[in-house]
Amino acid sequence: MSADRLLLAAKTAAAAALAWYLAPLVPFAQNEYSYYAPLGVLVSMYPTIARSAVSGLQTLIGLAAGIGLGLAAQALVGAGMPRIIAVAAVVGLGVLLAGVRSLGSGRDWVAIAGLFVLLLGGADPDGYSSSYLITVAFGILVGVVVNLVVIPPLRLRQAEERLVQLREGLGDALHAMADALAAHAFDPEPARAAAAGLADALADVRDEVELADESRRYNPRGRRSGPPRDAHRLRLEALAVAAESTRELTAAVAELTDTDGVDERLPVDMRQSLAAAIRTAAGLVSDRAGTDTGVLRLNDADAALDDYVDRVRRLSTPETTERSLILDRWDAGVTLRRVIDACRPLAETVEGGRRER
Repeated sequence: MSADRLLLAAKTAAAAALAWYLAPLVPFAQNEYSYYAPLGVLVSMYPTIARSAVSGLQTLIGLAAGIGLGLAAQALVGAGMPRIIAVAAVVGLGVLLAGVRSLGSGRDWVAIAGLFVLLLGGADPDGYSSSYLITVAFGILVGVVVNLVVIPPLRLRQAEERLVQLREGLGDALHAMADALAAHAFDPEPARAAAAGLADALADVRDEVELADESRRYNPRGRRSGPPRDAHRLRLEALAVAAESTRELTAAVAELTDTDGVDERLPVDMRQSLAAAIRTAAGLVSDRAGTDTGVLRLNDADAALDDYVDRVRRLSTPETTERSLILDRWDAGVTLRRVIDACRPLAETVEGGRRER
C-alpha cells in the first residue's frame, strides 16, 4: 500500500466525517438527508486536485439531469402512468444519457439520481430533490477543499521514478543486445520480448507523467516544486522514440544474424563495431548525471556509430554485396542513429531539474 493511497484514504475519511457533521447547517436542505454529504466527498476525492474538481462538477451535472428525469417521471405517475413504466423509462433514458462522454464521471449518476427521486421522493419530491443535490454539492465542496488544503497531492516524484526505471530498462535491453551480438550469441526472441516489455512500460510511464502534469494544475505546491512543467513530457517523448527505435534495431539485428552464414552477412570486425556502438548508446540512454557525463557519452556514441557506418560503407559495395544485405546493414545503423538522436536532448540537460552527484 503506497503512502499516497494511505494519505488519500485518510483525507477522504476525514472529509466525509466533516461533511456529515456540517451538513445539517447547509441552507435550503433538509437535515434528514445529511447522509448524502459523505457521498459527495466520495465522488470528489481523487489523486489530483484538478480531477477532484472536474469529477465533482461532472457528478453534479449528472445528478441534476437525473433529478430532472425523476421529477418528470413523478409528474407522469401523478397523471396516471403506472409506476413500473416510469421506473423503466427513467432507467432507459438514464442509460442513454450515460452514453454522453462529455458528462464524464456524471454519466453513471443520471439513472441513479432519477431512480432515487422517483422511488424515494415520496410525497415531497421537490424537497427531496433539492436536498439531495444541495447536500451532495456541499460534500463535493468539502472534498475539494480538503484535498486542496491538506497536503495537496503532487505526483512529480512518482513520474520521476518511473522515467528513471524506463531509462534503465531501455539501457539494459541495449546492453544485453550488444553483449549477445559481440559474443556471437544473439537470440532475437529474448530481444523481442525485452522490446515488447519496454512498450508496456512506456504505456505505464505515459500514464504516470500525465497524472503528474494533472497534479500540478490548481496545486499551490506545483508552482514551486520539481522540474519545469514540460520537462517530464519532453523526456517521455524522447524515451518513447528511443524505445520504438530499439524495437526496430532488434528487428534489424535479427535480420542480420538470424540466418546461416552470419559471418558473411556481418563480418567479425563489423559485428564488433556494431556491438560497441550499441553498447555506447546503452550508456547514453542510462546516464542521468546531466551535462557533465551526458555530452561525453553522446560524443562516444556518435563516434562509435560513425565507426560502424564507415565499415559498412567500405565493405558494402554493390559489386561484391547483395543489395538486400547492404540495406540490412544500413538499417541497423539508421535505427541506432534514431536511438542516439532521441537521447540527444536528454544528454544536454540535467535530469530532475538539478545536477546529480
